[in-house]
Amino acid sequence: MHLNTKVMIKNQINVVAFDADDTLWVNELYFQEAEHYFCQLLEDYLPQHAVSQELFKTEMKNLPLYGYGVKGFMLCMVETISRISEGTASFSLVNRAIELGQELLQKPVELLDGVTEVLESLKGNFRLVVATKGDLLDQERKLKKSGLQDYFHHIEIMSDKQPQDYQKLLKHLDCKPENFLMIGNSIKSDILPVLELRGFAAHIPYHTTWAHEQVESNLDHPNFIQLEYLNQLCTLLREV
Repeated sequence: MHLNTKVMIKNQINVVAFDADDTLWVNELYFQEAEHYFCQLLEDYLPQHAVSQELFKTEMKNLPLYGYGVKGFMLCMVETISRISEGTASFSLVNRAIELGQELLQKPVELLDGVTEVLESLKGNFRLVVATKGDLLDQERKLKKSGLQDYFHHIEIMSDKQPQDYQKLLKHLDCKPENFLMIGNSIKSDILPVLELRGFAAHIPYHTTWAHEQVESNLDHPNFIQLEYLNQLCTLLREV
């Protein structure tokens, strides 16, 4: 963190936005668990690591069509079954893939350490926002189950997290980039687009990250903040 970053945050930030999946609650571990079972289903056709690679190819091909979330993941599993088996797989395999997706949609919402305490500390001093990607109904379900709704001034469920998507959010909030701090676990989605707009962004890594969100980046930017744990955010903003 640059020496003057704390001073700039103290003087400027009034909106603090949080990514949801793997920033507020567990998400990627559930997807990896489902993918592991899916790869086992297709062992008669390919080794598990090869099935995983084929599924990822399908996901990347379809991302512009389906966007992010469980429903797109389900469709990609079905398509991957068809391609790998050359259309010979039984309906029971397809049904099991659908069940895996439905199980994902019913997973409990497990808050990450310190989330409630951090939000409680910041509420009243900042406008708190959720800015997350994913399927609308699923993210609304998770937010409701999380019990965190009342902490947030605004909820934005985004189809993507490009600079123009954050620009739209800032316009809706009537917030200038220099008054905006984004918190998230993905350098690609939560950090780089915000820095491009000259906003502030704090990265809090999660121990597992979807391959699509992984980027090689040694950031040296005056508005970039690297944190190890979410509760360090309170220390950062304590004197605001």
